[in-house]
Amino acid sequence: MQPTESEKFRTLLSGVASFYRAEVSTFQLSIWWETLRSFDMPAVEDAFLRHLKNPDNGQFMPKPADIIKLIGGSNADSAQIAWTKVDRAVRHVGPYQTVIFDDPIIHAALADMGGWVELSRKEDDAWPFVQREFENRYRGYRNMPQLGAVPRLVGLFEFENTKNGHAVAEPVLLGDPHKAMQVMHRLSDAPRLTITHLSDALRDAAPIPKLPDRSAA
Repeated sequence: MQPTESEKFRTLLSGVASFYRAEVSTFQLSIWWETLRSFDMPAVEDAFLRHLKNPDNGQFMPKPADIIKLIGGSNADSAQIAWTKVDRAVRHVGPYQTVIFDDPIIHAALADMGGWVELSRKEDDAWPFVQREFENRYRGYRNMPQLGAVPRLVGLFEFENTKNGHAVAEPVLLGDPHKAMQVMHRLSDAPRLTITHLSDALRDAAPIPKLPDRSAA
């Protein structure tokens, strides 16, 4: 939601609360806003409406987590959906092609796991454990910046061709092609993890002020 929509959101939340004969304090409103502001206003409105229509949970005033779940599913659901994309890509594309998914969190999780080629080398009997590791990493990255995520998951063809000075083929776009292109461009410009040596940090730090000598007091 845009900052200009804060009043519209306040009116929406107050209306929902009054439906349940409840009131929303200023503090509660700020929590609701900070929790949901990353979502589009139409999606938020639709989630509230679906909650009101729910025959099981609709009799209770929703919590922010209820609305988030209705908007985009739970963390577990999103991680499982992402794994389905990865699993299909491994089986149908394989390790030779360089790939770009339409979800930057997939790139972050797979980069942590050693990359695209390394994933494809896993044996079938290890696959359930690989899935669990991926889903845990995906959930961890879902609510934080994907620092260090690579814009493309390099396959064997590109790795060998680059090493030998040959031309590199176009990557395979997985999922929504427009979103995959956005992922590539966004991650290409994203800041990488900064590594600073302790000696450099101490050199650049402001000098520590000396405490007054009270030994003579």
